[in-house]
Amino acid sequence: MKQIKETKSKFIKIRCPKCKNEQIMFGKSSTQVKCLVCGKILAEPTGGKSKVKARVLEVLE
Repeated sequence: MKQIKETKSKFIKIRCPKCKNEQIMFGKSSTQVKCLVCGKILAEPTGGKSKVKARVLEVLE
């Protein structure tokens, strides 16, 4: 029987500091995450977990 490996990475809900738009992003994104409304950069990749430049509202399981 083959075991399925669970990932430790999560999705997070963040709020843009400029326009207050809320959106969901992957915690280990490999590209820049921009606000869908105003275009401000909210997170940058670091090779592991993203460096988030916005307010984290909640971690989604």
